[in-house]
Parts: sequence; C-alpha cells; structure tokens
Amino acid sequence: MQPISRRRFLEGSANGVAALGLGVSCLRAQDWARKAVDQSPRTRGWVTVKHGGRSVESVVAYPQSRDKAPAIVVIHEIFGMTDWVENVADEFADAGYIAIAPDLLSGMAPGGGRTKDFPASAGGGFGGPIGQAIGKLPPDQITADLNAAADYCKSLPACNGKVCVVGFSWGGSQAFRFATNRRDLSAAFVFYGGGPAPEAMAAIQAPVYGFYAGNDARINGTLPQTQEQMKAAGKFYEIATYEGAAHGFMRSGAQPNATEADRKARDAAWIKLKSLTAKYR
Repeated sequence: MQPISRRRFLEGSANGVAALGLGVSCLRAQDWARKAVDQSPRTRGWVTVKHGGRSVESVVAYPQSRDKAPAIVVIHEIFGMTDWVENVADEFADAGYIAIAPDLLSGMAPGGGRTKDFPASAGGGFGGPIGQAIGKLPPDQITADLNAAADYCKSLPACNGKVCVVGFSWGGSQAFRFATNRRDLSAAFVFYGGGPAPEAMAAIQAPVYGFYAGNDARINGTLPQTQEQMKAAGKFYEIATYEGAAHGFMRSGAQPNATEADRKARDAAWIKLKSLTAKYR
C-alpha cells in the first residue's frame, strides 16, 4: 500500500464535502432515490464482505444480462451509505457492471453499526458525526475494505475478471487513491475528487477518468497540478468539466428539484460512462 499522510487524508476528506451546509438528516430524506431502488427490475441485495477481523456491509447489484460482466466498486460520499448510493450502484448495474457499494462505516456507528445506525438527526458535512467518523477511518483500512469488495465481485461466476472503481466527492478522492494501491484495476472514474499524493502516482496502472463541475473552484483549482503530476508520472488522466454544474451533480442532478445545469451534467456524464463500459466487457 502507498503511504499517505494524515494531513493529506484529512484534506481529501474536507475536499469531499459535497454540501457542507446540508444536514445528514436532509440527505437521508431521499425518498426519490429509495423509490427508484425499490422499483428497479435488477437483482440487488446486501452481502457481508469479510477480511481479517472486519465485516463490511455492502450492496451488490447485478446487470440484466446472460454475459459475464465487469465489476465496479462504488465509493460513497462523506455522508456514508445513503439511498442515493444504493440507487447509483443500481444505475451502474443498468450500465452493465456488477456493482458493489461497501459501507465503509461498517462497525463504526454507535453499537458497532453502520451508516444507518447513526442518529437520524446527525449534523451534516465534515463536522457532523458521520463526517467525523469518516475522517477518522484509517487509510489502510479503507484500502483493505475496497480490496475485499473488489475481490468479492471478481470471484463471482458472473464476473469477467475486470474490476473498475468509481467514487463521488470524498469517495472520488478515495477512488483516485485506490488506483495507486490496486494494480489490476481496469479503470478509475473520479467524480469531483482530489488527486493522490504525487509520489504515489507512479503506482497507478489504470486509466483515470475525471468528471468535474464547472462551479467548483475548490476542486478545480487543484486540477492543473494534478494533470501535470499525472503527465510527469506517465499516467493516463482524462478529464471532463461540465460548465454550470455544481459539486455533487451526480446526486443533485438526479433529484426531482435538480437545476438544469446539474441535470444536464449528470446526463452527459452517464453518456460518457456508458460509452466507456464497452471497453471492459
């Protein structure tokens, strides 16, 4: 595993706050996402992925296909495993992947529970209980959890042996970092997340595709440096920026009250994602 400083990890956590002013209770009120998941025709369910002494509760969604499919590890935002995360995992299954979304807060909630076991009134953002718990997650534990999730899907008879990763905001930063630790990744899809330590980039083997919002100065200000560092390391890094969209557009663009810019950005990102899927089938 590539080492990472505590400061850089916490900076990545702070960069991952998709909506600092929103309460987690607000984000949990995702009836539209819950309805979409419950009405999905695809096979989906919870599994317990074990490694070492940890048990990581994870959602797995399968595509409707007789052919073997690539796997994709879906990394949640700093708000943990919300209904939207289940919904977007299902959407990746619809796009042709066996999608697994591990709740990285498994065992970290009061009583040893996971995201759903934090108080419903927990405050939002990095300063709230869920954000604080995520900020305290050891980077090596996150990597081990993600490796276990990837290995679980890779071992499924329905999998073609190829594994990708995607993450959103805080999860986007973790997806980029995971690419420095997992050499057999087929691709990494980074949504509005920061880059890893430059000294770790040499270990990246997979192409990295970045998806960014036009109205996101905090993240976008880091992109030129990340591009230069990836180029210097001889790594593939292709970015798409959606003008007018805000940080978190993959979630906010799916909401019933989505702005036109966020909705368009989300639709355009899915078109690109689905065009890339063919490479990994």
